[in-house]
Amino acid sequence: MKKLFILISSFLLIANPANANFNFSFQAVTNNNPLDVEIGQNQLFVNVQQADTDQVLFNFTNIGPQPSSITDIYFTEGSLLQIASIDNSDPGVSFSIGANPKHLPGTDIFKSTGSNPITVFSLDSDSPVQPNGINPTESLGVTFALQPNKLFSDVIDELQSGAIKIGIHVQGFGTEGSESFVNNGIVVTPAPAALILACIGIPSISWIKNRRRT
Repeated sequence: MKKLFILISSFLLIANPANANFNFSFQAVTNNNPLDVEIGQNQLFVNVQQADTDQVLFNFTNIGPQPSSITDIYFTEGSLLQIASIDNSDPGVSFSIGANPKHLPGTDIFKSTGSNPITVFSLDSDSPVQPNGINPTESLGVTFALQPNKLFSDVIDELQSGAIKIGIHVQGFGTEGSESFVNNGIVVTPAPAALILACIGIPSISWIKNRRRT
């Protein structure tokens, strides 16, 4: 059993190095259709990783299979200084800086008030917005430059605490409706680690049970 624990721990260290990726899921802030809400929460994610010493890469993915398209993306500032680049290399995905509408529909989270000024960075899929959005199996990379003296770890902490919020407006559901979502601060277990546990853990459990019977 001790050898098994060491083996699994070693694989987890490989899957989660010091500069590991962090996957965040989204929580709906609108509820126009419960089925669309469920689809969005189950298949839309953002992966965050260090791109350089002073840059962070946000990779938005739509794992599918249900029809849906991320068409607008919003960030609050926190440790983020400015958008450094947009990776539109995935065929069928095309985004530009500046979302329309200016603020995430259905919530005031990204709106400034006199007592609460908010700096918001935003992106919009190019026309036609739904075909050029992030549809099932597609992804979009957005790289941010960091504020002076800020680190990648600060960004992860702020995503978890809510100091940095990411909002997405999603269209193209089968119902022809739309919903808005905000990152919920929950880090989702990276797929490589999950696969390793599935491949190693399950056979090992069976081996342990057989050994106990023996």
